Amino acid sequence: MITGGSRGIGAATAKLAAARGYAVCVNYLRDGESADKVVGCIKSGNGDAFAIQADISSETDVVSLFRQADSKLGRVSALVNNAATLEPQTRLDLMEFSRMERIFGVNVIGSMLCAREAVKRMSTRYRGGGGAIVNVSSGAAKYGSPGEYVDYAASKGAIETFTVGLAAEVAEEGIRVNAVRPGFIYTELHAKGREPARVDRVKTLVPMKRGGQPEEVAAAILWLLSDEASYVTGTIVDVSGGR
Repeated sequence: MITGGSRGIGAATAKLAAARGYAVCVNYLRDGESADKVVGCIKSGNGDAFAIQADISSETDVVSLFRQADSKLGRVSALVNNAATLEPQTRLDLMEFSRMERIFGVNVIGSMLCAREAVKRMSTRYRGGGGAIVNVSSGAAKYGSPGEYVDYAASKGAIETFTVGLAAEVAEEGIRVNAVRPGFIYTELHAKGREPARVDRVKTLVPMKRGGQPEEVAAAILWLLSDEASYVTGTIVDVSGGR
């Protein structure tokens, strides 16, 4: 299960997961056309994938999303909490309450709802066979994004704390929980902040002097989902070019 799987890091993760043998559920909010393209790409390579629309900030939608996935592929064994949103760059003193609600509703509560449903399916407490959850954080959690989107940065800081806490909570139940912390990655998310070329502006801050590609983050996610990371939980992996 990959939330926000129609574009960017989510789409790259879906394609790589399918190439590694996973049956993939591509969740999307509005862009069904892009989600269908990801599914079509996977199927053209003889992979197994399907798309399901759901707003992860809605508990009703999340419950329905997992129930539909159950009927198509059985209990989910791997969850990637990738879906996130941000809004135009501004200072905190100019932010409206409704914006803060939207950011935390998707980025934090949405991820927690999806993790809750995944735990109910993966945990040995519920007779599950175990599994792995990877949450997608952001370098903003470390640096705060002052003058741009401190609300988004705070939401990603919450995701990292949630990762550590949930990992300890379910460690004896066959579930590993980790996070990746991408740096400046070339995705369409920056356009929502009204600076689509942001990565090119800030890439000189990175020791490697370049922005990252979604596929580079996807590779770290798939490693954390794999048996190669069997003794890794409660960890945040930087994919940031050294920053």
